[in-house]
Amino acid sequence: MKRMLWVVLCVTLTGCDYTVPLVKSPGTDMDRSVIGRWQRSEADGQTESLLVLPFNKREYMVCYPAGSDDAMFARASLWHGDGMTLVQLDWFGTARGSLPDDNRTFQFVAYAVDGERLTVRLLNPEVVDKDVASAEDLAQALDVNRDDPALFRSEMVFAKVHD
Repeated sequence: MKRMLWVVLCVTLTGCDYTVPLVKSPGTDMDRSVIGRWQRSEADGQTESLLVLPFNKREYMVCYPAGSDDAMFARASLWHGDGMTLVQLDWFGTARGSLPDDNRTFQFVAYAVDGERLTVRLLNPEVVDKDVASAEDLAQALDVNRDDPALFRSEMVFAKVHD
């Protein structure tokens, strides 16, 4: 069962979708409201933690599911497009010491912080083709599909953890 959870998580979260970044050199200061440990409960009673730490002034280090033997790590930065802000995740390894086996390491996330609640939605590669050739093509596809209700996958809602 644990192995199946890992496979589902990899496909859902970091079956990593894209080979090209939107952000090559982070130029936007991070949104400090997302820093911290966040948790969500699954229907089966399990909880998952998301850890977001500052890496430097403009980048985050993201760990998901934090505290798990199967935790994955990404470097993250903000991208601003025409009326849209996304987090670019570049997944680089796991708690087991595994590294990506191809160059599909990028994912893009829309997010919102409302007090003690963080909502994230992953960009849907069925709407924005995961085989785009450049950052410019990716940004253009985002702009063209901005009003598509399927642009992002289902939301995941996390609550801030205070220790």
